[in-house]
Amino acid sequence: MELYKSRGFSEFFQDTFAFIKQSGKHFFREYFIINGIFLLVLAVLGYFFTKFYSDFVFGSILNNNSTTLLDEYLNDNFVLFMAMVFIFVIVAVIAGVVSYAFPFVYLKLYNHNSGTNFETRDILKAYKANLGKLFTFILCCFLIGFPMLIIFSIGAIILTVTIIGIMALPLLAGAFMLFYGMALMEYLEDEKGIWECFSYSWDLLKSKFWAAVGSVGLFYLIVYIIQNIISIIPYFFGMASMFTTVQDVPSNEDIGATMTVVMLAIFFLTFFVSAVLGNVVQLNQGIVFYSLKEDKENINTKSVIDQIGSGE
Repeated sequence: MELYKSRGFSEFFQDTFAFIKQSGKHFFREYFIINGIFLLVLAVLGYFFTKFYSDFVFGSILNNNSTTLLDEYLNDNFVLFMAMVFIFVIVAVIAGVVSYAFPFVYLKLYNHNSGTNFETRDILKAYKANLGKLFTFILCCFLIGFPMLIIFSIGAIILTVTIIGIMALPLLAGAFMLFYGMALMEYLEDEKGIWECFSYSWDLLKSKFWAAVGSVGLFYLIVYIIQNIISIIPYFFGMASMFTTVQDVPSNEDIGATMTVVMLAIFFLTFFVSAVLGNVVQLNQGIVFYSLKEDKENINTKSVIDQIGSGE
């Protein structure tokens, strides 16, 4: 599929799903190969945190000894607990950077190779070649993060005044995420400086603001709804299991064990689904970026003209 192509609102949707249909198998296979080790470590650490939380909430509270249990656990396992927190934060930061950049690195290789004619080692080489850029981008995001957070918060407060405004919150989130995403894509794709890329991203965003932001915002809304629906399903099964137990009056231990299973099921399910859906949203941002860049620079049009000229 041609990435450099002028698109409108409907084409942003259609081509995102068309890309997933054509190259989704290759994309997600490479994603889990590259990110698998990080996701596995996060899943294992998340399992222990979730299990501790669920045991504490649904076990100790039901037995009216929550404070005592928490104090005893932290006193007996303080070093282990802090080590797990430290490892979790470090792995989460690394995994977050690698995972966030993956769709953009993938689309860059997809464009340069005119399709999926590349392998895992090519993606790893691209990561290695752009390691400095990724570090610079993260640093600059922190520098502008506070003023951007203030702007976002003011916009969110204004929107929450009305019901219609609340429904428009995904558009606000989509605008900010698209701004950051396109800045990174341009930084990886071209030879511009980082601040020039942020400025370029703003220019692209303004060119088809409502179509671009509307597309990304609706994708965020769809993802949010799907994640919540999936999160609710295990709760129903867990509650049904509690009320259909053989015992007429389930004990506190039975309730705690059931809710622990429910919490762990929700964690692993939402963890996997969030990873997949997050990539879908970022692919949509990539489609929007290459479309707006084509409108601004006519890259594909110039290439076609050059090919016609060279063939004469």
